[in-house]
Amino acid sequence: MVSPECIYPHGSRADTSTRGACWVVTIPISRERSDWSRLPSPILGRVRTGIFGGTFDPIHLAHLHTAETAMYQLGLDRVLIVPAGDPWQKSGRMISGSSHRLAMCRLSIEDVAGLEVDERETRRDGPTFTIDTLESFPSDEELVLILGADAASRIKSWQRWEDVLQRANLAVAPRPGADLPGDIAAIPIEMGLLEISGTQIRDRVRTGKPFRFLVTRSVHDYIRSQGLYAESVGDDMVEAQMNMESSS
Repeated sequence: MVSPECIYPHGSRADTSTRGACWVVTIPISRERSDWSRLPSPILGRVRTGIFGGTFDPIHLAHLHTAETAMYQLGLDRVLIVPAGDPWQKSGRMISGSSHRLAMCRLSIEDVAGLEVDERETRRDGPTFTIDTLESFPSDEELVLILGADAASRIKSWQRWEDVLQRANLAVAPRPGADLPGDIAAIPIEMGLLEISGTQIRDRVRTGKPFRFLVTRSVHDYIRSQGLYAESVGDDMVEAQMNMESSS
């Protein structure tokens, strides 16, 4: 029998079959879940957290498939869905208020183990910068930044992008027509290409076209009940401000 105090995370546990002894015994896990060949070796007991940020206006099935695949493939303890507060790279277009985007994210991952919604960026005043988010986590927490290839291809335009890559490992999901810069180290997320975008969904809602199977049922019903993405802009929409991010 294995006692609770001798359970260890990330594929190992202690065997207490001999009284007073406590040996670590490796429990094999699949190669797919532990393929960190291009990432630093994790430290036993360290929490591995995936950070998946975005506007999520709305969150859709491609987002959810990316988050779940990254968690499974990389053996992450959790993946945080982090809606942006004031996304500087979205300047010039209207986005839904954070309360709507948070609500849709929560609805989309109900009862999905390992996926969580994190509010820290929506609570922050001013523009949203990835480095600030990463530095808000404990220094001993191992972070994996999950990006689509389109966002990853622009990473050198981010504020303190070198520090971003120092603080977090990078995992990249495929996106149509986007490639990662050759000098950026990253692990590819092995998943099919799902050509779904928030722009596509918003346009379909605005023009009265069906979008039921691009989002979860709960998000579909929320968009309908709240009247999101209609032709006119209501009080629940805010304009992303122009924020120039300087590289350093």
